[in-house]
Amino acid sequence: MNSTNWLGGFVPWVMKLRILACWLISLVFAIAAEPGRPPISADDLSALLQDPDGDLAKVVEGAVGKNGGNQLFYFPTRDEPTTPAAWGLKFESIDFKSADGTKLHGWFIPAKNKSVSSAKGTVIFSHGNAGSMGHHLGFCTWLAEANFNVLIYDYRGFGKSDGSVDRRGMIDDVKAAFAFIRQRKDIDTNRLISYGHSLGGAQSVTALGEAPVKGLRAIVIDGAFASYQAMARIVGGQLGASLVTDELAPKDFVKKLAPVPLLVVHGSNDEVVPVSQGHQLFEAAGQPKTLFEVQGGRHGTALSHDDGAFRRKMLTWLDGILKG
Repeated sequence: MNSTNWLGGFVPWVMKLRILACWLISLVFAIAAEPGRPPISADDLSALLQDPDGDLAKVVEGAVGKNGGNQLFYFPTRDEPTTPAAWGLKFESIDFKSADGTKLHGWFIPAKNKSVSSAKGTVIFSHGNAGSMGHHLGFCTWLAEANFNVLIYDYRGFGKSDGSVDRRGMIDDVKAAFAFIRQRKDIDTNRLISYGHSLGGAQSVTALGEAPVKGLRAIVIDGAFASYQAMARIVGGQLGASLVTDELAPKDFVKKLAPVPLLVVHGSNDEVVPVSQGHQLFEAAGQPKTLFEVQGGRHGTALSHDDGAFRRKMLTWLDGILKG
C-alpha cells in the first residue's frame, strides 16, 4: 500500500477543524443577530472572534462547561480502515492498560527482515489527531521496512481503546505504551525510540518530560505543536484560545527531555501546525537536538517529501544515535 495513505486520517482532521471554525463563526452570527443590529460584516466577525471582553467565551463555556473546550480539540473515530497487512507486514494485536485502568489497543509490528530480538530498535509511534491508528499507518510502516520493530496504539477514546478523550489521560496513555513495551522479553529494551506525529508528538514531549523512560535512545517529533492555545487561536481567534487551556502544553516540558537526543521535523509549508510551532519547541529544548526543516513539506508529508529524502536522513540520524 502507498505510504501516503496518511490522507485517510489527515483530511478528516482538517475538515473537522474547519467545521469547528464554522461552528464558532455560526455562534458569533447567532449572538450578533439581535433585533435592530445592522448586518454583520467581515470586519465585525473578525472583531467578534477576537472576543476582547471575553463575553462570547463565557456564553460558550456555559454550553460546554468549564474547560469543556479542551474536548473540542480531539477528533477520534472508532473504525479500523486498514491493518499493517495491507503493507505486507506481520503484526500482533495487543491490549494493555493505562495508569487508571483504561484498556488500550494497539499493534506490534516486527521488523520486516530481522527477528524481533535483532531489530535495529523498537519505535513507539504516537499518532496524530483524527481517526484511529489505522488512518496513520503510513507514517510508521516504513520504519518496519527499515528493520525497526514498531508499536502503534490508540489513545483512550480512539479506535478499539476504551474510555473517552481527555488530555491528562491521553498523556498517561503514552506513558503506558512505553511501560508495556518495556515489559516485553523479546526485544532489546535498551534501544527504544519515541516517534510522534502532530498531536502524538506534542503528547509524547509532555509524557516523556514528566516521566523519563529507561532505555529511550532518541525522540522524534514531526509536525508537533508547542501550545494548545496557539492552535486553538489559529482556528477560532481569541475566542478559540479562551476555550482551550494550555495545561500540560509541550512547550513547558520539552527542556526536560535532555539528555535524550531530540529530532524536530517540520515542513516549511505545514498548513495545519505552523512551522513557528516547531521552531518554538526546538529553541526551548536542551541539547543534544537536531532540526529538519523540510522545504516544501506539508503537515503530513515532511518526511515523505522529495521521494523520502528526510526519511533517509532520519534513518542516518538514528543509526548514529544507536551506535553511540
